Amino acid sequence: MSSDRYQVPRHLDDPELIGIWTLDEFLAMLIPFTWGILAGFIFTGIGLAIVCWFALRKVKAGRSTSWIIHAGYWYLPASFTGLKLTPPSFCRTLAG
Repeated sequence: MSSDRYQVPRHLDDPELIGIWTLDEFLAMLIPFTWGILAGFIFTGIGLAIVCWFALRKVKAGRSTSWIIHAGYWYLPASFTGLKLTPPSFCRTLAG
């Protein structure tokens, strides 16, 4: 049997890919691109999609998507996250 019938991931925790992008990178590109098409600014949408993709890759910098969610918990106000029991950010400390 040939081994190219099966795709074996390199790591068990590899993220799912859509083309060559992870789901969060794909959505970061899809939203501005869709806005550009709907608003009639196709090239602006393409440019914003590329900028958003590069910005997200820079923010992630080899980390997982959950890192962005955790950073949002620590740095965004409680009204933005919608959590009613979240203490104010100046009261939170990193456990370590």
